[in-house]
Amino acid sequence: MGTQQGLAWSDIYKTGHENVDDQHKRIFKLLSDLVAACEDGSGDERLKETIEFLVNYTVEHFYDEESVQVQWNFPEYRQHKQLHEDFKATVVGIVGKYNESGSSEELNSDVNKIIVKWIVNHIQKEDKKIGEHIRRTKAEQNIR
Repeated sequence: MGTQQGLAWSDIYKTGHENVDDQHKRIFKLLSDLVAACEDGSGDERLKETIEFLVNYTVEHFYDEESVQVQWNFPEYRQHKQLHEDFKATVVGIVGKYNESGSSEELNSDVNKIIVKWIVNHIQKEDKKIGEHIRRTKAEQNIR
């Protein structure tokens, strides 16, 4: 799965919250790098660095995104936070398998089928709800 197959940033993923969208763009770039590293047989060191950076950045992003939800009283905050927690646990499992056995077809498959798919779907479905809520709240409160 290369950039042409769904990893390129597109406005369809925009939430309308500039900081969240900028972080999402960065995550797409990191995912593209990770997929490329898996596909081109990059050395384990590069692959490991890419995975670790993606994991750390995603955790930081989830924290920032959850802060935005609290700030705007997002009604689905608890459910959204739980989705983040479940995903972090899934990624910890994938990273654990990688740390045990290194790069493999299974890692490539997990990256593509689990990590990429989850992030893309999550941004498209769940994160867009945050932007819609913020826009609705601003309209109701007449905030620019």
